[in-house]
Amino acid sequence: MNVLLVFAHPEPRSLNGALRDAAVAELRSQGHQVRVSDLYAMGWKAAADRADFPQLPPDVRLNVATASGEAFKTHSLTDDVRAEQEKLLWADAVILQFPLWWFTMPAILKGWVDRVYSYGFTYGVGEHSDKRWGNRYGEGVFAGKRAMLVVTTGGWQEHYSERGINGPIDDLLFPINHGILFYPGFDVLPAFVAHRVNRLDEAGFADIAARLRARMRTLFTDQPIPYRRQNRGDYLIPSMQLRPELGHADAHGFGLHVDAAR
Repeated sequence: MNVLLVFAHPEPRSLNGALRDAAVAELRSQGHQVRVSDLYAMGWKAAADRADFPQLPPDVRLNVATASGEAFKTHSLTDDVRAEQEKLLWADAVILQFPLWWFTMPAILKGWVDRVYSYGFTYGVGEHSDKRWGNRYGEGVFAGKRAMLVVTTGGWQEHYSERGINGPIDDLLFPINHGILFYPGFDVLPAFVAHRVNRLDEAGFADIAARLRARMRTLFTDQPIPYRRQNRGDYLIPSMQLRPELGHADAHGFGLHVDAAR
């Protein structure tokens, strides 16, 4: 199988770099083909701006969604964006690896999403009617592919627990898992999260690396998070509200969009 790992850490000698190498080596030992997009090493341009659309006349006001859709349709996206889109289409599974900085992904990785997820490629596709609202949330260009996050934090696991002051880690990662990965169709696996990484000794790193290698061995067999699919009847169209009879009585917020019965 083909695996794309998108890596976002500025220091190749970091713990993140060592974990990336462990994951890649394990995947290759299992016979998978692996490609790595090392965003800092690539000098990835993070900001989506007018330079991304050289075909846009200088007197036309920039609307990023409209401009990206036109560039995607006319095959005039910049070479770096087209290369990453081709990698995504090649991959059977995509891993996004990053340190959690200020409760989200580093800016360079968000910029990768902003620029690579063009209108017409990952959003703005499919029929919009009283029965469907586009190919999204479980449908789309990446349907049938898998994705997961590999995340490191400096904080304690308890700080990211249900009652922890930082909030549950699954809630913090929901906008990425559900909004960036599930939205265009990926089957999203539970994230691999390593805590207190700034205080690891050799034994601690060995334990985390062993757990990560184990997750790489089950990348194509683990059960994905059972997010509710948009066009399967759980949501009212066009309001996109979850039907009132669905969801556990104690569920609220993000938890409503996970079908615990599955």
